[in-house]
Amino acid sequence: MTLFSRYVFRQVANAFVIILVTLTTIVWLATALKQLDLIVSQGQGFVLFLKMTVLSLPSLMALIAPNAMLMASLYTLDRMNGDSELIVMTAAGAPFGEIGAPFVVLAAMVCVVILICNLWVMPASMRALRALITQVRTDVISQVLQPGRFSSTEPGLTFHIRDRSPTGDLLGLLVHDERDDKLVMSYLAERGRIISNDDGAYLVMFDGHVHRYEVKDPSKGVQIVAFDQYVLNISDLNPKDTGSKELRPRERYLSELLSPDPKLLKNKGAAGQLRTELHDRFSTPFYPLLFAFLAVAVLGHARTTRESRWAQILVAAGIAVGLRVSGLTASNLVTLSAGATPLVYVIPIGAIIVAALVAHVRMSPELRSKLSLQLKFVPDNIKFWTGRGIVAK
Repeated sequence: MTLFSRYVFRQVANAFVIILVTLTTIVWLATALKQLDLIVSQGQGFVLFLKMTVLSLPSLMALIAPNAMLMASLYTLDRMNGDSELIVMTAAGAPFGEIGAPFVVLAAMVCVVILICNLWVMPASMRALRALITQVRTDVISQVLQPGRFSSTEPGLTFHIRDRSPTGDLLGLLVHDERDDKLVMSYLAERGRIISNDDGAYLVMFDGHVHRYEVKDPSKGVQIVAFDQYVLNISDLNPKDTGSKELRPRERYLSELLSPDPKLLKNKGAAGQLRTELHDRFSTPFYPLLFAFLAVAVLGHARTTRESRWAQILVAAGIAVGLRVSGLTASNLVTLSAGATPLVYVIPIGAIIVAALVAHVRMSPELRSKLSLQLKFVPDNIKFWTGRGIVAK
């Protein structure tokens, strides 16, 4: 790149970084509030809160980066025109590549980063975040229990421990369960330990007794069974919003999307969701490049500094929103039918080609002059005004 192109690249890159960080911080704060409520209610530490929020950043940045690219491009071009930099370079005969290339290069770099994030970073971070949230939520019993106090996680269920060992084991454990109207169960153990895995959370008790009492048949009395080890499933004691154990499409790696488990495909709508997620990961990286070409096509040509460019900025923003909504609509159609898959790629790629051609024509005086001469003989008195576009009278 030339000296001027490097200057433009630095300007748009600085604007992109500032806008990306600002928007990500705003969205991050809104997301962090949800995790903060979970941390506070479960009595966890601030370090765990930071881990959970940092793991959500890759998906947020991949979502925000295209919009940041559009805003940075519009801001930089408008500022350069206001400072007469575009006017001077255009008057000096600068070609399209001299002004537009820095935006395209930065957009291409953003596209590559988003692609890497979509294919590898985001699934890994989403899985780690899911595991961390599950760990916090399944640890509710161990956080509620306090030595020497009777604690109740829900009506009819009472816990008591004598003390905690340095390793975290529960010493002198008592669990009284009368949630069932027909059966009352009491568990007494010398030692207990809470473990969790992908299947749920379990309370493992060692060296104790189970007291069983049938309410509707008091004649049987209390039945006592001794045990060396007893496992009690406490997954149902956790909050009900823990979600399904099944991985969501966004949490799956690329290999799992390309070759999904046949058992998973039997679920209603699973095939469409996996197909949509797969093509979204490859199609969304095109949008930063599209928005860069769009900004250059609309604001890349020089205009007098006395003329406001807010109308052009709004037009560019409106077109960008329309294209993004069209892309999301195409993604929804892919969920319903595999035949709509080409639309996911045709919309951004086709728009990139059109925006690139428009930008090249509007920023090339010789092409505008040639088109103006050719359009003189077009019926219906269609005129091509240099720098203004096509106006029909």
